[in-house]
Amino acid sequence: MTLVETGAFAVLALVTLAFSLGVVLMRDVWHSALMLGGALLSLAVHFVWLNAEFPAAMQVLVYVGGVLVLIAFAVMLTCAEEEEEPEVAG
Repeated sequence: MTLVETGAFAVLALVTLAFSLGVVLMRDVWHSALMLGGALLSLAVHFVWLNAEFPAAMQVLVYVGGVLVLIAFAVMLTCAEEEEEPEVAG
């Protein structure tokens, strides 16, 4: 493995780690779901790097395409809008 390949792998690993930490540390559920999508896509890139194209394709189709869309719909359907409190005249 050359120095360029090692550097590229280190950058990809840091991107994956950053997305994974973003999933846990984000306060907004929607942003956390988007970070999960980034983490899953970067994991698919790791699979491609290992010449495992079928697991990479399944990662994108099943997890990013299915599970993440399900999470996105669940977030959109269950998030309650903040109601403004009526002002009390006094």
